[in-house]
Amino acid sequence: MMHTRVGWHVEMEFREDDQHTQAVAMVRLPDGTEVRARGHASRHRTDANQPRVGEEIAGARALNELAMQLLTKAHEEIDQASGRTSHPIHV
Repeated sequence: MMHTRVGWHVEMEFREDDQHTQAVAMVRLPDGTEVRARGHASRHRTDANQPRVGEEIAGARALNELAMQLLTKAHEEIDQASGRTSHPIHV
């Protein structure tokens, strides 16, 4: 049996100010489809300014949303191909 190797590249972009971090995650699938998701983080005014921590939180939230969108996309494709409703995929 022959195996095909497929790779996905995820891009992350961040926007930050003193108290907020926004992240956008994007993956381009082999068929050319792009899936994008957003995440955010807010720093409490009494917390130390640690931009890396804000990026990690906002980035994780964007990736989590990206994962949920991919699961939804997979469900829709299963349903279309099978002609029936698939069972939810839980993470």
